Amino acid sequence: MVTVLCIDDEIDIRKLIVEELADAGFNTLEAANGREGLEVITTKWPDIVICDITMPEMDGHALLAEIQINYPELSNIPFIFLTALTDRDNLIAGLKGGAADYLTKPIDFDVLLAKVAGCVLRIENDHKTGRGF
Repeated sequence: MVTVLCIDDEIDIRKLIVEELADAGFNTLEAANGREGLEVITTKWPDIVICDITMPEMDGHALLAEIQINYPELSNIPFIFLTALTDRDNLIAGLKGGAADYLTKPIDFDVLLAKVAGCVLRIENDHKTGRGF
């Protein structure tokens, strides 16, 4: 079963996302900021990460950069940024930084589940072809 980590400092949003994912049949993990998220990622190895950008202690961009620089064995985990920052520059920065996808708030849960399903499909294809981790 696929495990999805949700990192967001807004507890209500995080709980809603986790509930939607669990209802859709995913295992879920949670973290309240990038530092907590890094610990979960490096100890639990989730299959997919959904991460807010603007958070205290370590923002989403810094977390993704940290993983890519210091944990290359984890850099293939699909990373979906979740943010209220809807301007084009933030979208481009996230994608250039290695994010697999981008989702804006307020959350459209059908779109969220579709993006997670797309990541699952890529993971399954990578495993079939031997490109996965």
